[in-house]
Amino acid sequence: MALPVLFPLRPVDSARVTVAHLPHGRRRVTIDHRPLDGVTPAMLLDWFRGLGGTLEYGGAVVPRYLAWHPVDHLHWALARPAPGGGADEGARFRIVEQFGGRPDRRVDVVDRVEKLDATGIRLVQRVAGALVFQLEHTWSPGRGRTHYVSVLDIGARSLLLAPLTRVLTRRFPDDMVTAWVRHNVEEVGQLEHLLPRLPVPGAAASR
Repeated sequence: MALPVLFPLRPVDSARVTVAHLPHGRRRVTIDHRPLDGVTPAMLLDWFRGLGGTLEYGGAVVPRYLAWHPVDHLHWALARPAPGGGADEGARFRIVEQFGGRPDRRVDVVDRVEKLDATGIRLVQRVAGALVFQLEHTWSPGRGRTHYVSVLDIGARSLLLAPLTRVLTRRFPDDMVTAWVRHNVEEVGQLEHLLPRLPVPGAAASR
């Protein structure tokens, strides 16, 4: 489903971005976003718990996930519900997207939601219990706005898993990292436009 881009996409230079090369070939990308005006942590928590829902966008009712980034987002599904049901801690999210709308920059992954609360969300992939991929978004309240930071960790901490880390970094080389940074800055910026249009958390939400 191709959707129009109704709201301005934030430029990369609206955020502070750092890339760190860590032991055993690991890589960490940190994006300190420009604060989200009119957004609260409660609204963000409600957004992620309701990713499978819909919203009104451009005169039509569409999946939230597609409206979140009309160019890059292709599909979101609850691959496994949380132990208590729904999209919460312990759930598994299937995420399909292509950075910059380019098929050669497509990702199709299933991540476990290791954390989802009023302070942020953490998505992980593990091999034999060892963490090999982590994307964590943290947020904190300000006066009429929310501070939002995204941290992407690629690779395992263990030297024994260094070969796997090399595989992961080959699949996510420097050009993919650059494309992901732009994607993340753009999608986080869209929340400033989308969330204030939704019902107040705690009221009847669009699901």
